Amino acid sequence: MNKTLKSYFYWTYPRGSFHYDVMVTLILVFIFVTPWVWDYGAKPSRMAGPQHPIQVVSSGHGMIVSLHASDVAIPEGAGVQETRKLLRKAIEPVTGDAVSVDRWETATDSDGKLVWKIWAHR
Repeated sequence: MNKTLKSYFYWTYPRGSFHYDVMVTLILVFIFVTPWVWDYGAKPSRMAGPQHPIQVVSSGHGMIVSLHASDVAIPEGAGVQETRKLLRKAIEPVTGDAVSVDRWETATDSDGKLVWKIWAHR
């Protein structure tokens, strides 16, 4: 038994043998089954994104992200934490999910449309 395990570990069996096929099968099972069992943290890209371009400008300690207010649905009377969470989710396609929202304000763009200016950092 110990010799068999050592042979599997050092991969000493010739190609085409029963033990070689067992090892290859176990590797393939590991490759194709583990994504269904374990969460590796990979997230699929979102299909529905913002309808307008998102502008990102570097600031001294992070970035300033500008996006149209129509691309973010923030309910009236939303608290600070809920607003922060929704704004972070809205800028996630551009900044990634490892970003923190520091502060935000509303402004108007050159067309007179309402935009969110969001200060964030990684």
